Amino acid sequence: MPHCIIECSATLDSDMLTSKVYQGTLDSMLFEPDGSDIKVRAIAYHSYIVGGFKTDFVHVTIKILSGRSLVQKTALSKSIQTKLSELGLASCSITVEVVDIERASYLKWLV
Repeated sequence: MPHCIIECSATLDSDMLTSKVYQGTLDSMLFEPDGSDIKVRAIAYHSYIVGGFKTDFVHVTIKILSGRSLVQKTALSKSIQTKLSELGLASCSITVEVVDIERASYLKWLV
């Protein structure tokens, strides 16, 4: 069920980023083994400043239903970080965060 949202500089290949984030999420083994519940999307920014400069960046937010342990969340972050590091992005700020979604207020339906 994870929702993986990638925010990145427009100069980066967002298709490659989505592929790596998907694989890192799948490799964490915290979700469906076939990856059918993993959702990944990217938002590319043309206007941004990182530390006072126009430096490339990637920020990944993974929203998951509450109930996972800190160990599981950290493993998820590290799994995604490992996959993103394979891209060899130089002079790029890369961050990953895991955010809990409150189960009681989360709704899902297919139309």
